[in-house]
Amino acid sequence: MYVPENFAETDRETQLAVIRETGWGYLVGVIDDLPYVTHLPFMVDGAAGREKLVAHVSRLNPHWNSFAEGREQLVVFPGPHGYVSPSWYKAKKAVPTWNYVAVHVYGTPRIVDDPEACYAAQKNLVDFHESGLEQPWRMEDMPESYIDGMLRGIVGFEIPIARIEAKFKLNQNRKPEDRKGVIAAFAAGEREDSRRLAELMAARETAD
Repeated sequence: MYVPENFAETDRETQLAVIRETGWGYLVGVIDDLPYVTHLPFMVDGAAGREKLVAHVSRLNPHWNSFAEGREQLVVFPGPHGYVSPSWYKAKKAVPTWNYVAVHVYGTPRIVDDPEACYAAQKNLVDFHESGLEQPWRMEDMPESYIDGMLRGIVGFEIPIARIEAKFKLNQNRKPEDRKGVIAAFAAGEREDSRRLAELMAARETAD
């Protein structure tokens, strides 16, 4: 990923926060010498500085067979993004652009064969996403034979994080008065991504 220095985000906790908030990534590998992408939910686990991504794929998906090659793969986490109109700037000479957040994680996948670990990973995923619901669904409420059958249809895996690249393109190359206009426009936008971009930009203005 091309990351100009002023758009680079190197704080690991900030990088991981995007992954946790997004919860969804694109696993990019190579099958038969061609790029192959699988869209998956991901969780972050592990001690600080030794984090890993935890996920699963359908057993029918050929992607997991490539893990045996021991090759590093990429997971792309798309954060909030939005169009920026030049009319939002104080400056008269400007062109449209696009603000966005993206995090790339590199690592070598390894299959989780232990049934108990696979069950625990799915329960963690379910509990996390069900936690905000009024009546959370629970795996343990389902018949054990049913859950066992479902688990046999997937392949659990982990990706120890080898390195992370993060790009926060938030008009850092513009003057404060221009960024102020973009923040106001995003904050008034109807899209959740727009409002999230406004929050991220405003937080950096406060930090500066």
